[in-house]
Amino acid sequence: MYRRATSGVRSASTSLTRLSSSPLSKIASNPAASSSAPSASVLNQTSRSRSFSSALRSYRVCFASTRWSHGGSWRSPASLRAQARVSAPVMERLERRYASMASEHTYKDILTSLPKPGGGEYGKYYSLPALNDPRIDKLPYSVRILLESAIRNCDNYQVTKDDVEKILDWENTSTKQVEIAFKPARVILQDFTGVPALVDLASMRDAVKNLGSDPNKINPLVPVDLVVDHSVQVDFARSEDAAQKNMELEFKRNKERFAFLKWGSTAFQNMLVVPPGSGIVHQVNLEYLGRVVFNSGGFLYPDSVVGTDSHTTMIDGLGVAGWGVGGIEAEAAMLGQPMSMVLPGVVGFKLDGKLKEGVTATDLVLTVTQILRKHGVVGKFVEFYGEGMSELSLADRATIANMSPEYGATMGFFPVDHVTLEYLKLTGRSDETVSMIESYLRANNMFVDYNEPQQERAYTSYLQLDLGHVEPCISGPKRPHDRVPLKDMKADWHACLDNPVGFKGFAVPKEKQGEVVKFSYDGQPAEIKHGSVVIAAITSCTNTSNPSVMIGAALVAKKAFDLGLKVKPWVKTSLAPGSRVVEKYLDRSGLREDLNKQGFQIVGYGCTTCIGNSGDLDKSVAAAIEGTDIIPAAVLSGNRNFEGRVHPQTRANYLASPPLVVAYALAGTVDIDFETEPLGTGKDGKNVFLRDIWPSNEEVAKVVQYSVLPSMFKSSYETITEGNPLWNELSAPGSTLYSWDSNSTYIHEPPYFKNMTANPPGPREVKDAYCLLNFGDSVTTDHISPAGNIQKTSPAAKFLMDRGVSQTDFNSYGSRRGNDEVMARGTFANIRLVNKLLKGEVGPKTVHVPTGEKLSVFDAASRYMNAGQDTVILAGAEYGSGSSRDWAAKGPLLLGVKAVISKSFERIHRSNLAGMGIIPLCFKAGEDADTLGLTGHERYTVHLPTKVSDIKPGQDVTVTTDTGKSFVCTLRFDTEVELAYYDHGGILPYVIRSLSAK
Repeated sequence: MYRRATSGVRSASTSLTRLSSSPLSKIASNPAASSSAPSASVLNQTSRSRSFSSALRSYRVCFASTRWSHGGSWRSPASLRAQARVSAPVMERLERRYASMASEHTYKDILTSLPKPGGGEYGKYYSLPALNDPRIDKLPYSVRILLESAIRNCDNYQVTKDDVEKILDWENTSTKQVEIAFKPARVILQDFTGVPALVDLASMRDAVKNLGSDPNKINPLVPVDLVVDHSVQVDFARSEDAAQKNMELEFKRNKERFAFLKWGSTAFQNMLVVPPGSGIVHQVNLEYLGRVVFNSGGFLYPDSVVGTDSHTTMIDGLGVAGWGVGGIEAEAAMLGQPMSMVLPGVVGFKLDGKLKEGVTATDLVLTVTQILRKHGVVGKFVEFYGEGMSELSLADRATIANMSPEYGATMGFFPVDHVTLEYLKLTGRSDETVSMIESYLRANNMFVDYNEPQQERAYTSYLQLDLGHVEPCISGPKRPHDRVPLKDMKADWHACLDNPVGFKGFAVPKEKQGEVVKFSYDGQPAEIKHGSVVIAAITSCTNTSNPSVMIGAALVAKKAFDLGLKVKPWVKTSLAPGSRVVEKYLDRSGLREDLNKQGFQIVGYGCTTCIGNSGDLDKSVAAAIEGTDIIPAAVLSGNRNFEGRVHPQTRANYLASPPLVVAYALAGTVDIDFETEPLGTGKDGKNVFLRDIWPSNEEVAKVVQYSVLPSMFKSSYETITEGNPLWNELSAPGSTLYSWDSNSTYIHEPPYFKNMTANPPGPREVKDAYCLLNFGDSVTTDHISPAGNIQKTSPAAKFLMDRGVSQTDFNSYGSRRGNDEVMARGTFANIRLVNKLLKGEVGPKTVHVPTGEKLSVFDAASRYMNAGQDTVILAGAEYGSGSSRDWAAKGPLLLGVKAVISKSFERIHRSNLAGMGIIPLCFKAGEDADTLGLTGHERYTVHLPTKVSDIKPGQDVTVTTDTGKSFVCTLRFDTEVELAYYDHGGILPYVIRSLSAK
């Protein structure tokens, strides 16, 4: 039945696949290349008569010698991968596969040499101009990257000539939901999502062994970079030694996890693990790991990456095609499985003009986010162009690209131009490397030169923004796309207090809006009221990668201190830079001390407050809030502010630029009009307004130019894998199979592959299923699988305490993602969960329909499973929005959920559900649970065919209830490949059976 599904699955009774047995280059990788490296036939184009052994030697040279150099003695990601070598079994398999190859590459005629300016050549590449197809000139640059990948990887097996033609004909096919195969050049992980990915890989090795095959078949076949950045918490703040203390506590809490990661760095080939304390994954990717163009043994192709964090899109600002995927998709990509994707539409976003004085990149990105969210870009690429591009630094572009998940796009892409090249030089890439990148991209029509006449490109739709119209703003109090102009903030805050409970409302009675709670802080009188700022954090890759806003924040802190203003001591202030480079340029500028004076000492180098690792509030502050209806606020320079994410006690959370984070910390409240109300009284007795301490654009630019130097990037990254003594002291086993410890509360063998057989189970019946939860709109992955605090009354807490873990050592859900028993209990454990079955009560509970009892979600699900009863979930629009969190799909699977019926899904989460074998269904337009009169107390039967060959992507599916209701849904298995995954019970069982059949 399926064209590409059968490339992995012939049938239950026949050999399962050549998933990993396509031509040599299609499944092998060298330390700086990917499965997208040249096939042996490509390497051998000029002499078809070359012997097999000669060709294999050539490929071994490609495998062993390729380096992506930053220049000088600075070691590259490739040269750091001492462990990323090809094992003998892998080479034997490659030899067998190469020996069976019978055909040349489909596009051998366009393989072209790229000359060096001084003689010789950089290497060979597939030339798009050599196709002589006029359609290419009108393709968006982002689509050209897809085209080049399809041509390079075309083996008419995993990637077909039909895929190439679909992309060439993008203007027509992009409106038709056509499927293509895409093979990314590399995969990037962070530790929250990386640990469960490695747990799955380790467990897959066991499963392959149990099926009688070689467990070493489970090995990354593309370069994998894992940056440990999500485990640091702000336990200590406002002190010079806060960063060191937090790191020591981080290692104490996570020693077992970190040892597991260190084991993985040697057990799995082609994997680089960047230790804690190095920076945030996306900033490290931007400043160091991003190649832009690969040169693999003399073969050139564009960099592309998928990552297990939704903000992988930040790399799009560098002209590298990258986006977030679920952990299970990433694991398949690591193992050589091509990604099946719907060819996206591309929104062209034209930028004109120049930002006004006092407007920051953060203001711009919040404006762009609101525009694109309103326009509707889910599942699409957004490509930026126009004269205004020259006014945006690379860091500004990366800030906009970072927020792609917040405006809903798969990518927010900035094609490579002169600004990109200058950034590559600034961050320490060698002149030769930059020259190679420019030469390749120009030759292959992938470089934008705004000094030349621009060829008009076709886009699915068009938007335009005059940068001069952007004004200072923040976003909140509960969603990143709810932008508020700064001048309107006070009025908006009061409207939020008045409005009914919702994304823009707290329903505080008028008579209680002036309520004040007085308390003592460190022996001094203090007070908190509605809107009081209790957390002010300069954090997150979104902004800490941008020197202009970081320097701007430091200048605001300095000017305020010079005038006599200081942040209130009970405000939990923190600075968590995205890389060590930030510390260096703050030191060189002389401004770091000014941030320290305002309490913004460095607390660590990783993702802190934005992911919920904000740490506890001071006991006196927490006690003042506890038991009251006061709505305290957090202001952070992050990209996420969903309810319950930043901190359990901050019900209002605002995203702002780093300078505004400092300003709100000084004001101590979000209930302020900066135009008319002072921040405070200066030492001269005069009022000090925000305008008095806000630096000019020219002032910021001068400090940036003086302070940010290429040598800082080189010195920061040359010892990136060696610079942490705590990491170096960790011991890890040297075995290729992991020895599971049944007593571990961090690392546990998951149950997915237990008792797995060689034959796929096929579609599963969903009959008379109960409704586990009934949701409204915008249920996020934070609601489904929280990453932060483990509440002491939760099932997860009970599980840990029963095993002797004290509350102080609970750590976070994110840090325990390697243990399915904790994460299943943490599924739907968000304290802000709104479940319609509870009739207005907020919290992580549900109604067990047969008995009417109110139970924790985990306990209710356990009862259903113990009784052999299936469950489904009803939901509204944008189900699964937020971070790409594979546990938001794994958790419901372990709770027995068989289907989710919603108005719409977030892109990555829908894919994750499909990858775990959960059926995603969408109500028809204009319908939802409420309009259909569904209460959630019914029993649901999903009428799917019993043979997967009778199921089609996107077909209509009838759902009936025991109350006589019947309605039609759209099946959101969007591709034939996803149906193949469903047939096997998920993507990972699919891969295991495929590899085990060899």
